Amino acid sequence: MSTIASLPSSSRIPPTTPRSATSATASTSATASTSKPTSSIPTVDSLTSDLNRSQLGGPLGEEGDDATSAPADPRSYKEQLLGIGVAPEADGDTTTGSSGGEERPSLATLLARRVLTHGGESVLLIGKERDGSDMPLSPEEYSTILSNVKDAAKEVGCEAAILLEKKEERKAWIMLRLIPTAPQDFVEIRVACVGNVDAGKSTTLGVLTKGGLDDGRGKARVNLFRHKHEIESGRTSSVGMELLGLTATGEHVMGIVGSKEEGRKLSWEEVCARSAKIVNFLDLAGHERYLRTTIGGLTANLPEYGMLMVGANAGLIGMSKEHLGVALALSIPVFVTITKIDMCPPQILEATIKQLSKVLRSPGCRKTPVFIENMEQVVDCALRLGTDRICPIFQISNVTGHNLDLLRSFLNVLPQSNISKYDAGKPFELQISDIFSVPFVGTTVSGVITSGSVKIGDSLLIGPDSLGQFIQTAVRSIQRKRVNVESAVAGQSASFALKRVRRNQVRKGMVMIAKSDVPPQAYLVFDAEILCLHHATTLSVGSCMVLHAAGIRQTVRITAIAKMDGSTTEDEAAASASSNANAGNSTASTAASGATTTTTTTLRAAGGGDEKPVIRTGDRARLRLQFIRSPEFVKPGVRLITREGRTRLIGRIAAYGAQRVMQRGG
Repeated sequence: MSTIASLPSSSRIPPTTPRSATSATASTSATASTSKPTSSIPTVDSLTSDLNRSQLGGPLGEEGDDATSAPADPRSYKEQLLGIGVAPEADGDTTTGSSGGEERPSLATLLARRVLTHGGESVLLIGKERDGSDMPLSPEEYSTILSNVKDAAKEVGCEAAILLEKKEERKAWIMLRLIPTAPQDFVEIRVACVGNVDAGKSTTLGVLTKGGLDDGRGKARVNLFRHKHEIESGRTSSVGMELLGLTATGEHVMGIVGSKEEGRKLSWEEVCARSAKIVNFLDLAGHERYLRTTIGGLTANLPEYGMLMVGANAGLIGMSKEHLGVALALSIPVFVTITKIDMCPPQILEATIKQLSKVLRSPGCRKTPVFIENMEQVVDCALRLGTDRICPIFQISNVTGHNLDLLRSFLNVLPQSNISKYDAGKPFELQISDIFSVPFVGTTVSGVITSGSVKIGDSLLIGPDSLGQFIQTAVRSIQRKRVNVESAVAGQSASFALKRVRRNQVRKGMVMIAKSDVPPQAYLVFDAEILCLHHATTLSVGSCMVLHAAGIRQTVRITAIAKMDGSTTEDEAAASASSNANAGNSTASTAASGATTTTTTTLRAAGGGDEKPVIRTGDRARLRLQFIRSPEFVKPGVRLITREGRTRLIGRIAAYGAQRVMQRGG
């Protein structure tokens, strides 16, 4: 049995002392540990079996997702809402029950827990028990609960706004949202707008964020374009951003001021100052020529939701299916907006709806289309979008304004879908997605903070450069949506003005991380578990393609291929470990894995013998990939997409360095 050799030590850029013009004192100011590879690497089978696996609990009001329920509180949901069994102390806080010492917190405490658990906002359902059964309420009890919820929300600094109420059934959906105490204390969600060229993406965002309606000739989209040629052609060629502000009560902060200052747009600072929630739209390109820009925007900006635009008169054509596939591969929940229904004949609209429903129900998507027609569907689908296999569909017109109110309400209810993904307690890490050179300020980078927190004056490392080295820098200032802030935490998108860094020293795909005792490492070679979506012929050793992973966008070459069988052999693992030790690589492998004894995953090539392994459409394999240009900061578990023109492979980074051994079976 021949063995594909373990990653040589030369493929891993050795740790280097960060270069800086400052004294050594700055290098000891931060003490954060860098991320270590985990021993449990996700397989491609688990990756592709359910691309949109639930990240949150069940629907609100059910057992397990109801954050208002304390673990030791013996009371029912109805008793909690009515405030039964609570004996407040002099300071207004909670007390325990007289029997058994169970905790019986007040409704204000329960609501505070719920809102903080869900990232600053949550929807409370009145009229349903946690198991989904109806909650019997008299008119007096219903009125008491509504009054109690509003009073308790006010006590903890929240606004309680009724989204939907059914008085006959005595049911209500109430939005609880924290009232900001500073302009930067807003809830933020990121929504990527994708779809084929001429589907109406920029026009829809212009109508949603600026107010007013379109004239049918591109009036609403002009304010979103960043370049002159975009205005002239009417086509987006870069990643644009626009904000939709929402107050604590759910009212929309439009970008156009009233009659006193007609025509003046609100600045981002003014929108943030008036808003409790910000919907950050990413306006991506729809033309095939700019596919790499669109994929880079989806991978680097970490959107929580995707809004797929489909022209009613054109249907799901061109790059629409490509964008949908990329969003599904990245596990981004998607909802669809059918535009231009005012100019589309009924039979063409019906054909578009049938085509869209067929694609969503296909084995590649496995989504249930839900056509939104009322507010109850809006609330229900918004709360279930990130957890269930549903795809809400809106039919809108930017000229007549049809169903735009439902779409805005849907965006108001959409929760943060990946709160658990970001850990503010870990060392700081930022994926750089954009770079600027601001006059009189200096080099500025922006991106999404994936872990930790940072404040002005912190010393950080930025890299890797072409040699795999990291340089020292410090944070001069921080902005969120052009608003100056003192600090930023995981899950937020922010921009940072840096000290002692020139513009030509920074590129997209770099990371900015906290300093630690262990210098960070960059790698030229890494392993990836992939699924081949489509390829006209085959992929073999030596094939090159463009890799997108987080902020990284670089050409990679396949240096080894092994089909995955999921087996593990202890003898071969021990032999491989011994071989690595003789080669001088065991120390690096042990340090990376954090253990003295490791089990090596054995991967056998298809066909056996000396047959040259290749990858065809539908194959799952483990690849060894090498960056062509420069080393990158890669981490196991990061989703990746590779393409040759259009998308070809999806998967996850599995290992790097001399950590795993790939074997070709006989």
